[in-house]
Amino acid sequence: MTTDRPPMGLRVPRKILTNDLVSGLVMAIITVPGALANGLLAGVNPVFGVYSVIAGTTMAAVFTSSVIMNVDSTSATAIGTGDFLGAYSSGEQLGYLVVLGILVGLFMLLFGILKLGFLVRFISNAVMTGFLSGLGVLTILGQTADITGYSSDAPNRVFQFIDTIIHWQEINFATLAAGLLTIVLIVLLSRTKLERYGFAIALGITTLLVLLVPIFDSLVLVGDTTEIPRGLPRPHFPNLSLVPAMILPALTLAIIALVQAAGVSGSVPNPDGEYPDPSGDFRGQGAGNVATGFFGGIPVGGSLSGTALIQSVGGLSRWANIFTGLFSLVILMLFGQVIEILPLSALAGLLVVVGFGMIKVGRIETVWNTGPVPAVVTAITFVATLFLPLQYAVGLGVILTIVVHAFQSAERVRIERIMMDEDGSFYETEVPDELSSEEIMTLMPIGSLFFAGAAEFEEELPDVGDAHRSVVIITLRDRDEIGSTFVRVLKRYAEELLAQGNKLMLAGMNDQVLSQLERTGIVDLIGEESVFPGEALYGASLEATMAEAQEWIDSESQKALD
Repeated sequence: MTTDRPPMGLRVPRKILTNDLVSGLVMAIITVPGALANGLLAGVNPVFGVYSVIAGTTMAAVFTSSVIMNVDSTSATAIGTGDFLGAYSSGEQLGYLVVLGILVGLFMLLFGILKLGFLVRFISNAVMTGFLSGLGVLTILGQTADITGYSSDAPNRVFQFIDTIIHWQEINFATLAAGLLTIVLIVLLSRTKLERYGFAIALGITTLLVLLVPIFDSLVLVGDTTEIPRGLPRPHFPNLSLVPAMILPALTLAIIALVQAAGVSGSVPNPDGEYPDPSGDFRGQGAGNVATGFFGGIPVGGSLSGTALIQSVGGLSRWANIFTGLFSLVILMLFGQVIEILPLSALAGLLVVVGFGMIKVGRIETVWNTGPVPAVVTAITFVATLFLPLQYAVGLGVILTIVVHAFQSAERVRIERIMMDEDGSFYETEVPDELSSEEIMTLMPIGSLFFAGAAEFEEELPDVGDAHRSVVIITLRDRDEIGSTFVRVLKRYAEELLAQGNKLMLAGMNDQVLSQLERTGIVDLIGEESVFPGEALYGASLEATMAEAQEWIDSESQKALD
């Protein structure tokens, strides 16, 4: 059977290669400003962020199980790098950065070789929501000095921001104006067809104004703080004496990056329609980080936003990310002098926008509306991220995950299919691998449906495949409440069913679960007519749901015939 799907490996037709050549060029133009900003966020030479794209993105693209995953320095890895290198002088930072990147890569390779990809499911949605939201706030607050021109001596980014507000008279308003202009331009461009080029265009306009308007003469430029190397990046060999100091930071960054990347592995299928192996993605990111470390780049990880971007510019195969890295090298070699005239406040403004983008309001609302336990876990992780070193915040998040898992996810989940005999009695049977057209599939989950259990439940659900005009019924009888991760599973499965002309129905839930389903938008998604609360008579709700499902199938089938 022939297929138009792009190949999984590096051997691709010339048409796809040409397409990805163009996509890589566009992606590089978009990516380089963000890479420079990540270097600034990490507190190192901004060009080190570009080295991450040149070495890390290119190498990882060859080895990840995910064909289109974009691997790059992220705000999370940049903030972590800055925290870990902050105690060292600028002259020492490169040596530690080389060791840090290589160690991060080796940890990732080890996790991949040991096939530990399944462990990411044990980091709860509540913990990750609090952690990523905290990183978003830290990203914003970390730009206070560069965007205001006032450098505070306070010991924490939160306190530095407060101190800046107190000493507002010392703010350089020309610097602030350039930063705010960059933010406004990005926001305005995001509402136009030029959205994907917003960062590059905004940075270019602000830079031109700074060079042409005398009021901006006092602004600090990239070239005032560091020298952008000319020519090809030089490899560096690690100083083994620095390894002990970087083991814990490297392990922390590896965990942060891999958990973020799990969002790509679990949501972006490969061209063959299958989802990539997380452990294989671990190994690919490991190879990317080893390469990044040897060239002094910031540690990298799979980026959900970067992956979405490479797809939006037309990337079809691994070559799209490979060309992104190669064209980033060309841009660095040809336009190194241009990079030196970029205003630091403009790069800071770019990072402020990135920080706000990391705070997913919808995700926070979902956790908050799910119940008090995930809301408290999110809040604790968020505060810890703001005020504790990242390795401690991550450690606390893992401990919270273990504690919650021990209490709420003590048993494994399985799914049974509920069938009805001719005499109206119910019996259980195995769940098929795939849904068939015009059938009723009634499913009963057994075990905990909190975060780890929800992930297992999702894996056991029958594939929708090519089925149409079918109804999947999930009975939630005897459930006192459901977790936010399970809510996300329901949303994804319902959307997948609806996309194929099928339907999801829910039966047997109590008032507490029904309230959660209403607050989190599940009821709105599948329709009130698809929700059947529990009744005192056991099986009455399920029987009514199955009857309604059969009527819907009969109606849709008749429409198809007409």
